[in-house]
Amino acid sequence: MLGPLLPYRPPTPPNKARVATPSPARATNVIPFVIQRKGEDAAPDNLIIARTTPGSSRLHYRDEHPRDRDVRGVLFARVGWNEPDDHGMPTGEPLWKFMHPHRQMMTMQTLRCQVCAQPARTSAGFIFLAGPHDQDPNQTEILTNQPPVCARHVRISAALCPHMDKHPMVFLARSAPLYGVSGVLYGRLLSGDIHAVARPEHAVPYGHPDLDTFLASQMVRRLTNFRVMGVTELTRDIGTT
Repeated sequence: MLGPLLPYRPPTPPNKARVATPSPARATNVIPFVIQRKGEDAAPDNLIIARTTPGSSRLHYRDEHPRDRDVRGVLFARVGWNEPDDHGMPTGEPLWKFMHPHRQMMTMQTLRCQVCAQPARTSAGFIFLAGPHDQDPNQTEILTNQPPVCARHVRISAALCPHMDKHPMVFLARSAPLYGVSGVLYGRLLSGDIHAVARPEHAVPYGHPDLDTFLASQMVRRLTNFRVMGVTELTRDIGTT
């Protein structure tokens, strides 16, 4: 199922990205754009590995479309898209445990808010959230698969994600270059059939040779120039709602 760029619709996938499940007490009528919906099922598996040059092969869909690959040419898993509402937002019952792979990729790639799909840039940089114990705040760089949020949706995002306990670690980043992807590495059997070879525990950086036969489900950015703060401090500095 194909369609335009943000805020709505394209293809995408078997490998579903896990996100925290919100408790009923914290649920609101706001459903983040990146959340997968009921009815958005994994597309039929029609992957092939084709030789591109002597000694080199690449993973493809038999009916591949340019939107099946990210800006760096990595193939992304396919999951269906429900019809959008009048505002171009996804419809259907939310599957809170999963992020829609293509919506995750598109919001991360274009640095749009994972809640409303609008541009996430603020005057002070981009806002990325993590649980209060998810990251070491003393690190000089952070890898994240969580798309940014706009200032308007910082508190809503914190409320929807229980492991943030309403007190997320906030990374206000001036620099967040693309790093790589997570997903599944495929290989080819002697019979010619393809199969999953490995699911790397860590993100695979762009430029790695394994990405030729890799099916991604999440895009990852690297935060390098950032401040670590809490929501109260962020509100004081740039204002949030």
